[in-house]
Amino acid sequence: MSQSDKTHAFAALHVKGDPLILYNVWDAGSAKAVAGGGAKALATGSWSVAAAHGYGDGEKIPLAVLTAVAERIAQTVDLPLSVDFEGAYATESQQAAENVARLLDAGAIGINFEDQIVGGDGLHAIADQAARIAAIRAMAERKGVALFINARTDLFLKESDRSRHAALLAEAKERARAYEEAGASGFFAPALVDEGLIGELCDATALPVNIMAMKDAPDAGRLGALGVARISHGPGPYRAAMARLQEAAAAIYG
Repeated sequence: MSQSDKTHAFAALHVKGDPLILYNVWDAGSAKAVAGGGAKALATGSWSVAAAHGYGDGEKIPLAVLTAVAERIAQTVDLPLSVDFEGAYATESQQAAENVARLLDAGAIGINFEDQIVGGDGLHAIADQAARIAAIRAMAERKGVALFINARTDLFLKESDRSRHAALLAEAKERARAYEEAGASGFFAPALVDEGLIGELCDATALPVNIMAMKDAPDAGRLGALGVARISHGPGPYRAAMARLQEAAAAIYG
C-alpha cells in the first residue's frame, strides 16, 4: 500500500463499537510477529521502544534512533504504522511539527501525541496543546498526508486515585473538543478504566476514543459496547515477551 492508502485504511479501522485492537510493537522483529498474528495495523509504545534499545521512557531515546526504528518497521511490514511520539520532542509548535515530519518521511501514518509536559510537571494548557496539534496538522496537509493524530490526555494517568477520575471528566471533554477543533483525529485517555466514565467520554466527542488495556479495565467486548473505537496494549506486550525470554534463559542457565 502507498502511504496515502495506509492513512485512509488506518482511519477507517477506527469504528465506535468495533474497536481497532493494537498490540503494541517495539522494533521490526516484533512488528513482523504481530503482523503474522493477524494485526490490521501496527503501533509502537514509547516505553517499549525505549526499553528495547536500552533507554528510559520520557523522550530519553534519541529522536534519530526512534526515527530509524520507525523506518525499519515501515520498510519491513506493509501495514499502517502509528508511532507513540510522546510530546514530539519539543514544546514549541513549529519544532514539534518539524519533528513529526521526520516520522512521516520514515513511513509512519499516525502518531500518539500527549499533553503532559515531558520532563516537567502537569499538562500543557489546553490552548497551547491545541496550537501544537494545529501546527502538526498544517505540516501534514502541506505534505499531502492525512496523518492520524491520536491526541492523548494524561489527566487520568497522572491521577493514581481513581476515585478522583470523575472530577477530571469535564476537563477531558474540554480537551477533546479543543483538540478536535485543532485537527486531532482521535482522543486517547490512558488509565481511564471506569465503565461509566468511558461511556460518557465516548458519548461526548465525535472523535474515536482510545482506551488502554490494563488491569481493572473492561475487556475488549465491553469497551466496544461503551463506544470505544481503539484499544492499545501499551508496554504490556514488551513486558510479557521479556518475561518469557528471561524465564527461558533461566531454565538454561539455572
